Amino acid sequence: MTVDWTTYRAVLFDLDGVITPTAEVHMRAWSSMFNTFLATREGQQPYTDDDYFEHVDGKPRYDGVRDFLASRGIELADGSPDDPADQAAGQETVCGLGNRKNDAFGEVLRRDGVEAYPGSRRLLDQLRAQGMPLAIVSSSKNAPDVLDAAGVTDYFQVVVHGGVATEKHLKGKPAPDMFEEAARELGVPDDGAVVVEDAINGVRAGAAGGFALVIGVDRGAGPEALAEAGAQVVVADLDELVDGAQR
Repeated sequence: MTVDWTTYRAVLFDLDGVITPTAEVHMRAWSSMFNTFLATREGQQPYTDDDYFEHVDGKPRYDGVRDFLASRGIELADGSPDDPADQAAGQETVCGLGNRKNDAFGEVLRRDGVEAYPGSRRLLDQLRAQGMPLAIVSSSKNAPDVLDAAGVTDYFQVVVHGGVATEKHLKGKPAPDMFEEAARELGVPDDGAVVVEDAINGVRAGAAGGFALVIGVDRGAGPEALAEAGAQVVVADLDELVDGAQR
């Protein structure tokens, strides 16, 4: 698989599942939180990985909570981002559940740390060597901490994460707003930038924004699903694109 990177002016990467394997940490944190919550609701089946890919993956945290609950016919008040994570059963809010998940993610990150995928780091090295502007576009507000823990912060001139989206009133993925903001901050047009995503909703965001190329990284969503969502190129690992970066 080759990509002629010289024809593009910037590359916009998702973080979790693309640069670092933290998507797996997010998945475990979501599963723990939702299954603990569902155990208090009569007649609910357990939360599964299929639920993650269908309703949660790639979305801002509270949107993921809201969309999954809607799929189960459960209505909760949105609450406030300041809601405690340890709300009692029967008093939960969308934001409280999202905060509970975030606490679980933070505990794993602090305990275990994280390393970038070797293939992703090799591609980053190639692109940086040729002077390609790079950005991170992540729905997670934890993105700066993950980048720092993985030792890859210095590769990226721009980081648009969930906190930035909230501050600037940007719609979350699958809307293209966050990718558009990253391209704007790098000073390149959307149709000159490449989007690299592993989430269906992230791929949809890239396709909706009219970017020059959307690359899907299959970490579990499935190559067919990524292509159907709008990925023009699908790889299992970014190492497959390193040779292209040298051209």
